[in-house]
Amino acid sequence: MYRTHTCGALSIQDTGKTVTLAGWVQTIRKFGAITFIDLRDRYGITQLLFGEELNRQLEEHPLGREFVLQAKGVVVERSNKNPNLSTGEIEINILSFTVLNQSATPPFTIQDDTDGGDDLRMRYRYLDLRRNAVKRNLELRYAVSRSARNYLHENSFMDIETPFLIKSTPEGARDFVVPSRMNTGQFYALPQSPQTFKQLLMVSGYDRYYQVVKCFRDEDLRADRQPEFTQIDCEMSFVDQEDILNMFEGLIKRIFKDIKGIDYTEPVERMTWEDAMWDYGNDKPDIRFGMQVANLKVPPHVYLSRQQTIPKTPVGEGGFKVFDEAETLVAISVPGCSEYSRKQTDELTEWVKRPQIGMKGLAFIKCNADGSFKSSIDKFYTGEQLKLIATAVKANAGDLVLILAGPEERTRKAISELRLEMGKRLGFRKDNEFKLLWVLDFPLFEYAADDNRWVARHHPFTSPRPSDIDTMIAHSPAIEDAAKYLEHPYANIKANAYDMVLNGNEIGGGSIRIFQRGLQEKMFAALGMSREESLHKFGFLLGAFEYGAPPHGGIAFGFDRLCAILGGSESIRDFIAFPKNNSGRDMMLDAPSTIDEKQLEELAIQLKTIDQTSL
Repeated sequence: MYRTHTCGALSIQDTGKTVTLAGWVQTIRKFGAITFIDLRDRYGITQLLFGEELNRQLEEHPLGREFVLQAKGVVVERSNKNPNLSTGEIEINILSFTVLNQSATPPFTIQDDTDGGDDLRMRYRYLDLRRNAVKRNLELRYAVSRSARNYLHENSFMDIETPFLIKSTPEGARDFVVPSRMNTGQFYALPQSPQTFKQLLMVSGYDRYYQVVKCFRDEDLRADRQPEFTQIDCEMSFVDQEDILNMFEGLIKRIFKDIKGIDYTEPVERMTWEDAMWDYGNDKPDIRFGMQVANLKVPPHVYLSRQQTIPKTPVGEGGFKVFDEAETLVAISVPGCSEYSRKQTDELTEWVKRPQIGMKGLAFIKCNADGSFKSSIDKFYTGEQLKLIATAVKANAGDLVLILAGPEERTRKAISELRLEMGKRLGFRKDNEFKLLWVLDFPLFEYAADDNRWVARHHPFTSPRPSDIDTMIAHSPAIEDAAKYLEHPYANIKANAYDMVLNGNEIGGGSIRIFQRGLQEKMFAALGMSREESLHKFGFLLGAFEYGAPPHGGIAFGFDRLCAILGGSESIRDFIAFPKNNSGRDMMLDAPSTIDEKQLEELAIQLKTIDQTSL
């Protein structure tokens, strides 16, 4: 037996017991004729006391950091207790020890505040995983998985695995493809999600399915993306949208309770996609704080139902060319910031000019406590006119109005980012505060101007909202005049879809699915697929719909992202045992890598050099 207890198990109640521990040497501290060693394993740290006789052995055969050690001794009370350790009241008076394995000097310190950079730690990830900070993240990940599985099991969901080697049907992100040796010149694809398989399981009668499943997308990476990621993937039969929302509100509330001790009893707020875009500038708003977007000017063809709600202000009336000629003019009122200095407003202007924000400048109005107004656009507008603008933005005395002008899509995205940035600077976005939101009624289609056709906003298996099904069936998707695409009936069809948002992050999305062959064929046709193409790509699904497919719908949660938010991190990499870097490389394995000629010959693949500058 290598050990009788773990390094986090012993307490003052174990005093007098003879125990055997095994683990890694964390620190070594010599005090004259005695030596203290902190021994670490997955469960904690225990202090070992080596007396005079054993200390001589250590001098003859020194230990080093990360040596694997087995030690037998008696539990005694510590004279200098450490309240920061669960074992801090005791130590082990060592009787004998064995070095199970030596260690080279680690390339970085195995501590929370390590001296290793990202690339170095990813290269030696097996050492990085020994650090408590990383261990806590993986423990949280496991706890979230366990909580979700327990809830789904209690609600009659069945965990069913689906294949990883499937057919490539490129839609949206690029597929990762896998050559087949037995079928020369043909390829599998790794699934971007188990979407069609879970629908087929509904056809098969497994009315409540789930999987905690790996998915693969060949796309550019960022903090919340990895080429392989994990979903909590779920599907249900004989349900409508309300059934789905209620079931999976319960799932997330259960996770909050189990992981954070939060009893989230309040109803989850619901918001339409159009309201989210109008009031917050994006479709995943952080509603932990206010500071809603004020729309002072928008293109006449956008948000048709909102045009009459735009407040009357002097903007666009020949006072200031930048405002007059802008397609969109939006603003936020930042509470209590009217005393910002010139240096601070200049810094905000530079912030919105950054390439990732993409604006040419920023205008501001300071709503002073005495009722006066000071602005970067003073020479274009009188005090009364500035007051009209501030009133339209619902600014109060002491507030700072920030205004952006420019093209619709870019400007709306920029004001959303600026709102989030100001919320962060003012402490409104707290890691320990959680706010859920359902966003509903997304457009079913988006118009792709380059191809003059409709594309699916979610995926081609999403059903229209029930009230819009007849509109979709009755009209052709053909767009006669590209300039008038917003007048086409398809532009106003809403999807029977829903996203769950947590603190400004989309953590889950799903829809009620199409389950009748005729409607599914109509959807494929609307997306520009010929009958032959739809049969080639999805003939198996269309065929299945002829054999009694039930109404069904589902949702998929971004498991890595959910864990990161619960753990207070912006990067999902921190919650994945062996992640890729921002270039999609595994620094530890040095992958991807070349394969040898024999493998290429077996796969009947010949490589050729491509001029990267032309890509």
